[in-house]
Amino acid sequence: MDFDSRYRIIQSRDARFDGQFITAVSSTGIYCRPSCPARTPKPGNVTFYATSAAAHEAGYRACKRCLPEAVPGTPDWNLRHDLTARAMRLIGDGVVEREGVDGLASQLGYSPRHLTRVLRQELGAGPLALARAHRAQTARTLLTSTDLPMADIAYAAGFRSIRQFNETIAEVFRLTPSEVRARPSHRAPASASGTAASTTGPAAAAPGATPAPATPSALTLALPYREPFDAAGVFTWLAARAVPGIEDAGPAHYSRTLRLPAGPARFTVRHDPGTPGLLHLEAHLTALADLPVLVARVRRLFDLDADPTAIDDALREAAATLGSPALEAHLRELPGIRMPGAVDPDEMLFRAILGQQISVASARTLLRRLAAAAGAPYPHVSSIRGGDGAVGPEPLTLLFPTAAQVAAHAEAVLTGPRAKIRTIVATAEALAEGTLDLSIAADPHDLHARLTALPGIGPWTSGYLAMRLLHHPDILLPGDSALRAGARALALPDTAKALVSWSAPFTPWRTYLSLHLWRASAPLTPTPRRPEPAREPRTHTP
Repeated sequence: MDFDSRYRIIQSRDARFDGQFITAVSSTGIYCRPSCPARTPKPGNVTFYATSAAAHEAGYRACKRCLPEAVPGTPDWNLRHDLTARAMRLIGDGVVEREGVDGLASQLGYSPRHLTRVLRQELGAGPLALARAHRAQTARTLLTSTDLPMADIAYAAGFRSIRQFNETIAEVFRLTPSEVRARPSHRAPASASGTAASTTGPAAAAPGATPAPATPSALTLALPYREPFDAAGVFTWLAARAVPGIEDAGPAHYSRTLRLPAGPARFTVRHDPGTPGLLHLEAHLTALADLPVLVARVRRLFDLDADPTAIDDALREAAATLGSPALEAHLRELPGIRMPGAVDPDEMLFRAILGQQISVASARTLLRRLAAAAGAPYPHVSSIRGGDGAVGPEPLTLLFPTAAQVAAHAEAVLTGPRAKIRTIVATAEALAEGTLDLSIAADPHDLHARLTALPGIGPWTSGYLAMRLLHHPDILLPGDSALRAGARALALPDTAKALVSWSAPFTPWRTYLSLHLWRASAPLTPTPRRPEPAREPRTHTP
């Protein structure tokens, strides 16, 4: 968008664009979200920035009225796959806090100097400033939505000391942490809600000291998203694939265990129609420092940074252009569809391989066997409660197996074609040895080349992983039989070649088109079932 387009957006106070860019006003020295209710500034006083970090670097402070940090993230980091977008995904996942700028650059395959230069040119801020803005956003959310002690919040947000925490909050918001917490306007539903209970731990720490708080027994936050949101679709998708002992899901809740950098964790996400625009996250962590990592992964799992209005409008326009009335009607009836993501790259690849050529139910059975035989016990077993308060059918007792554990047990417990089992074992060994590395920041073309070079992995598996792991918005799997069944149900071309040609006007949103076709093939269970028999099985031939 050019300056004029963005200025028209802030004149209309269009909340759909909140989080997609920042409006900085030189006459006041503040930056705002596009929908800020304050009087629209004069064009000559306005500068637009891609990130709040760039506004910080330029000397602006956050608006105390519109809370620009309390919005969904930009969808650009899913739509784009250049160096900047890949870096932003890793910054959101806490890589700078864990490994520094050198570690971030190493994961991306560039020198720290080149990475910093590109980010400053593209976003107006380097990796340290971007990570600092992310920490400030996390801290503000915790200050306004929990009762955690200040030391705990500093630690959870990724600050190395209380002094650094205090200085950053004061510089970004022109308020002390206590003042941020005390301001009534900061407890608006658009930001966050919930409480956190700390089992033990200090209520304060000396300035400059490294905080080491105890882990809360439970931490509850609200995660904002853009409406509309197809909650039924995403929860049904996850429920159909839930592995007993690791996951539990229902019409309005999803729970699971997972490994985070500091140790095992468990979380539950609930959807309450009474609080539109928010999902409620309950987290049980080994260390508070893992909270930003968990939030980033949950947001990706539920595709919360998507711009559903833009996607729906583009799909409907393409359907109208192609003269597809059944698809147009289907799109109108199902707004806000989301592509469920992944919380662990290695696990997602194993799920994709096991899901080849078989039904979702059969793949779930194989995953259950593998988890029971190879998964590590989850150290804090407890029953979970669904959105209606009912206790789940069984407690969460396991962690999904690591690559090394899969390599050691897969051959003994998995059934089915020997070629597929050999593929699982070989892939697990490559992941465990480090010869194959998966990341949310992978380049899609490079990932496709590396995966399809492995025996037993073909275009369907690679494409499905790009959908779920990278959130690539423009993937179509023409060999998928359920997807083609959905195309037939909507009176669309249903052969692989014809479907690819017909779908061209839907670029760059063919991943979401695929979701609609899956849904048309099986209402409320948009599940890819099996790839085209003539294509994928050939990749399994020794």
